[in-house]
Amino acid sequence: MNPKLRDVAEHAGVSVRTVSNVVNGFRYVAPATRERVQASIDVLGYRPNLAARTLRQGRTGLVALVIPEIDSPYFAELAARTVRVAGARGLTVLIDQTDGDAEREKELLHGKRSQLVDGVLFSPWAVAPAELAARTDPVPLVLLGEHDGTAGVDHVAIDNVVAAREATAHLLASGRRRVAALGIQPRSLNATARQRLAGYRQALAEAGLPADPALEVPVGRLHRADGHRAMLRLLDADHPPDAVFCFTDELALGALRAAADRGVAVPEALALVGFDDIEDGRYSVPALTTVSPDKDRIAELALDRLARPEPAAPRSIVAPHHLEVRETS
Repeated sequence: MNPKLRDVAEHAGVSVRTVSNVVNGFRYVAPATRERVQASIDVLGYRPNLAARTLRQGRTGLVALVIPEIDSPYFAELAARTVRVAGARGLTVLIDQTDGDAEREKELLHGKRSQLVDGVLFSPWAVAPAELAARTDPVPLVLLGEHDGTAGVDHVAIDNVVAAREATAHLLASGRRRVAALGIQPRSLNATARQRLAGYRQALAEAGLPADPALEVPVGRLHRADGHRAMLRLLDADHPPDAVFCFTDELALGALRAAADRGVAVPEALALVGFDDIEDGRYSVPALTTVSPDKDRIAELALDRLARPEPAAPRSIVAPHHLEVRETS
């Protein structure tokens, strides 16, 4: 038989209300009392009735995190941090994957399964701004990453234009003059790549250099294999670059392999900068210079917005980042 609140109360020598306050995270409980109650909970193996709590409080304690690719190192690291931050707040995170499919993103955006959760953290790749603006599902939503046309929706992102400008300026400051931008996605509705391209072009303009279409390289996806193929094409061209700003670390790691395949020394003959600061880049040879978004802060800010009092005007929140200079530049 599962122990009940009264069993915990008798074991701890306190009232049922005190046990309820501890279980529900009520902060005005004396530390010694909280410890005694928690010890009784652990000894008896008490587990709260989540269904009853949901009915009483009108909330589930569950948050959805919807991302394009669970196996993407960036999204995997962001998910891990979100789970940790949410856990410290007494929340459980349910993770779903869309593969960047527009129909699946629309289903989740408009409330499929949202009745199970108290809020949704959503990183869409394929949904149009008009779909975001037309959302009617009342469950709180916070977008992760930059998106165009989302003035009516909360979202948390780093400043991609500034970050890309800093990364490109870093390469230019080392004397490089043929700096390529690898990662353009002309068919994607996600604004992130467009903003990183804008920052790259700003840095060129500030250095008095014209944008060269031959050095602005599109990719189908943002994976290592795409970076490898694109970098091989650049290196095999008549006028190869002397530096590359890659829009993700995965692309940069593929590009680094392509340089090795062609016998091009990094950073002597070719400097590289990535974006995302995934763990793999810290252990590549040479170690990858990268734009490092503060993933912990992104998770904190996004969960803060989900917990905001209603009604609250939607906000665009800029999370911090920095350029992590390592061995490829």
